[in-house]
Amino acid sequence: MKQYVIVGAGAAAAACIEGIRSVDRTGKITVISEEERPFCCRPLISYYLEGKTDLEHMHLHSPAFTREAGCTVCTGRRAAHLDAAAKTVRLDSGETLPYDALCVAAGASPQTPDYPGLEGVHGVFHFNALCDALALEKAVTKSTRVLILGGGLIGLKCAESLQARAGSLTICIRSGQLLRSILDADGSEMLRAHMEKQGIQFILGDTPARFEGNAAVMGGGQRVEFDALVVASGNRPNTELVSAAGGAVGRGILVDTRMATSLPDVYAAGDCAEGWTLTGQTRRVLAIWPNAVQQGYCAGVNMAGGEKNFDRAIPMNSIGLFGLHVMSAGSYTDLVYEAHTDAASKKLFARDGVLTGFILIGDVQRAGIYTALIREKTPLASIDFEAVKREPSLLPFGRAYRAQKLGGAV
Repeated sequence: MKQYVIVGAGAAAAACIEGIRSVDRTGKITVISEEERPFCCRPLISYYLEGKTDLEHMHLHSPAFTREAGCTVCTGRRAAHLDAAAKTVRLDSGETLPYDALCVAAGASPQTPDYPGLEGVHGVFHFNALCDALALEKAVTKSTRVLILGGGLIGLKCAESLQARAGSLTICIRSGQLLRSILDADGSEMLRAHMEKQGIQFILGDTPARFEGNAAVMGGGQRVEFDALVVASGNRPNTELVSAAGGAVGRGILVDTRMATSLPDVYAAGDCAEGWTLTGQTRRVLAIWPNAVQQGYCAGVNMAGGEKNFDRAIPMNSIGLFGLHVMSAGSYTDLVYEAHTDAASKKLFARDGVLTGFILIGDVQRAGIYTALIREKTPLASIDFEAVKREPSLLPFGRAYRAQKLGGAV
């Protein structure tokens, strides 16, 4: 009987279990989780703070998932040392676990810039895990002034979740642009205007030079007093377990298309992994939910002796903020189409005859058609792209394409 160890208990780890069980129904699976509540759906933590869900509905799967999969879950434990030669993992409790195949799905940890005076601030929070949401739930009231550092996905979702709880909300963005890794300047400005209508205040193009107690002194001289500080300045992939064992790491743990690392029988998946993208020319950390799931499942299949590759990862994000939906995917090369209204914006990008990316704000219906064009590298000359640009649907793709994708429903 093979012994599998999975480090981490998020989306990639859950998918890894499913991948293993698709090949091996009897092997022993042990999951090591630093969190007391494993397999929590992290995208739901903002909805929990808004009161739109509760703790009982925060699970990725039903409570019976690990039992039915025959897993042992070690909660509140940390993988402290990996011995790749001996094929063992030592936990912080001192216990040593042997393995035949190991998957590191350890995720990422929040980065905290080294601001002068930060150690003197009372009430510093992050917004990466359920424990962060629970801490903010206790700390933030109608009189609380909240300052959020960072205008990425985490910082903006945190602001949305606290808007009805807090007395005031201010977001400080060093780059001056909301969702800089996802939106261009036009899209960022549209989103900023929408969020300001909800009472969110912004400090753009500036960052704290120092903290004086619970006051941030900005580089430009502005002084911002607050009661709670949320540091949402990005995440750092958790690579230490593999790097300390001699494994190859870049920004994340380097993996091939099978999710195998440079260490024998050691795999990695999710936000800690740096894998090949759709272009096949670069490896990147793509810290997005679909990528974690597909990487985890791929790793699990291969750990169990199957054969699977995942080499079609693309940057892809979807977020809703105060009722305004934003979706983007791919890379922004040559702009080939744009359309704007007061409530919506669409930009499509292409190069060498194939769609490479899109930015949709407001109307995101049928965005999956654009995503499929990017992922499959469909030649735009082979479809009625003029029609697809304006209104995405399968009709302009032709009868043969529809028959292939819809199983004969033409």
